[in-house]
Amino acid sequence: MTTIHNFNSISEVELIYTNTQPKNLRTQIVSSKSAAQTLRETIGNKIELKEFFYVILLNNSADVLTISKLSEGGITGTYVDLRLLFATALKAAATAIIIAHNHPSGKLEASQTDKTLTNKVKKAGEILDIRLLDHIIITPENHFSFADEGIL
Repeated sequence: MTTIHNFNSISEVELIYTNTQPKNLRTQIVSSKSAAQTLRETIGNKIELKEFFYVILLNNSADVLTISKLSEGGITGTYVDLRLLFATALKAAATAIIIAHNHPSGKLEASQTDKTLTNKVKKAGEILDIRLLDHIIITPENHFSFADEGIL
């Protein structure tokens, strides 16, 4: 028996995003230092426990729309799915993003994997007209900024 599927109906995708924080109370990211501090506050005392990957979603004024944890890994790494990253950015109507992760080891060196991921995110963002402003690696005391180092 053959089943015939009706593909004539149009399915609808609904994107719902609500920011409950009033615009005048939103954090504004003005530098890699302010982004790193915001992330430290978000991760809290788990920063040295294991690796986390976050995306800061921003509007045109560099106001934080939201900060989303995309993955949580082990001591030496975590996985990032670009489709989920950009689905999150599109859902929030973000015009810019900052990606970030912590290094539990405390080392502030960008690995080749970090650099490759940054390039992939940048290229995908260009297609979607979502600017990648920075990729930040944070530790409890310091941070490494791809933008500040000129490698973005």
